[in-house]
Amino acid sequence: MTRRQFACAAAPASLVYPGHAAQGASTLVTEVARLQLRHTWTTTMSSSNHRDVLRLRYTSGGVTGQGEGAPIVRYKEDAVAARAALDAISSSITSADPWKFSKLLDTVFSRLPGQWAAKAALDMALHDWVGQKLGVPLYRYLGLDPDAAPITSFSIGIDTPEVTRRKVQEAAAFPLLKIKVGLDTDEATMEAVRSVTRKTLRVDANEGWKTKEEAVRKINWLESQGVDLVEQPLPAHQIDDMRWVRGKVHIPVIADEASLHPADIPKLAGAFDGINIKLMKCGGIQEALRMIHVARSVGLKVMLGCMIESSIGITAAAHIAPLVDYVDLDGNLLISNDPVRGVTVRQGKLVLPSRPGLGLTPA
Repeated sequence: MTRRQFACAAAPASLVYPGHAAQGASTLVTEVARLQLRHTWTTTMSSSNHRDVLRLRYTSGGVTGQGEGAPIVRYKEDAVAARAALDAISSSITSADPWKFSKLLDTVFSRLPGQWAAKAALDMALHDWVGQKLGVPLYRYLGLDPDAAPITSFSIGIDTPEVTRRKVQEAAAFPLLKIKVGLDTDEATMEAVRSVTRKTLRVDANEGWKTKEEAVRKINWLESQGVDLVEQPLPAHQIDDMRWVRGKVHIPVIADEASLHPADIPKLAGAFDGINIKLMKCGGIQEALRMIHVARSVGLKVMLGCMIESSIGITAAAHIAPLVDYVDLDGNLLISNDPVRGVTVRQGKLVLPSRPGLGLTPA
């Protein structure tokens, strides 16, 4: 037997990656879809009964990967513009080799300014495609233990005390709640929550407190209410003020709006205890992994969060949840028209699907 014959005989079939030419024509199909919320969703930034998202299906070699982008208004993104941006470069995407998805994504990032949710949709569709072609769940492809994912919190949007109490009661199956605050009604909101539950709470101020003195006062009061961490107390640009705040409070503070991309992270060390990573802000799984590594290198903890998304986007994020300290992946639980089934939650614990790729099935 020659050296070449030996090498071919020894290579497992699953490791012989076919070239792109053998895949057949690739296609990219995009659409704008509307997610209907179970309750009006209110934060310090907006209030809505629905959210529009970009859905994407990438097909090559008889396999289709799914992706979703939930654009963020704060960053001047919307689903219609996200769709147009990807459609404008679709020929470059469909002519590329999906096995070289990292190179393809880097090219798309360089050609497409902004439109982070659109990039996230393409990123997760390519990861879904690769996992399906290899016949393994994405978490296994990444070498992760699905049982290591932390318990997810369940979010309660800002509302009247009466509705807040009802929302908390409806969330009885979840051991950990995240309460949206950041307005003059914070005290009334917390009083309503505490009137019906003694669970450990987390709080997200969404940049709602405007001075460092107010932030310290609110955080120390929230600690007395059984809150174990606070997200983004001050506007994102007030990093120096956050360093002052961090020295006067006793529970972790997590950067959210201040933490968008890998380059944002080093300057946050010392001002925050950790960062919140959202696929829709950073551009997908590949970029989220980079953010996790940078955060760890400067001693920051990591939270994995979400927007209002279906199980497409939430499941994609859940596959990397074993790498983080805190999880807030509940966007799919807040909607009434989820198109697929993917990750599920049992008593707060994420249960990842064992099917290949993202592991999605029709709802």
